[in-house]
Amino acid sequence: MSAEPEQIKRQVKYGRVVSNKMQKTIVVAVDYLKPHPLYRKIIRKTNRFHAHDEENVCQIGDMVRIEETRPLSKTKRWRLLEVVQRAEEH
Repeated sequence: MSAEPEQIKRQVKYGRVVSNKMQKTIVVAVDYLKPHPLYRKIIRKTNRFHAHDEENVCQIGDMVRIEETRPLSKTKRWRLLEVVQRAEEH
């Protein structure tokens, strides 16, 4: 039996920040394509995840990578890993 704990494989998702109005929390929209169960047309589905942003670095429109983690609050189950691409300034 090994003394080292096994590495936990956590889910990682890429998405777009749609809200940063809370303190240390962002809302990330993750889009994916799925065929309709009967008609097989490809439709776009969106899931929204609340993620922990410790330094409040994210702005609306940023592309980010989030990772699954232990429950941090009633709705937060994800944490920010990195900002992949900054939103364009207009």
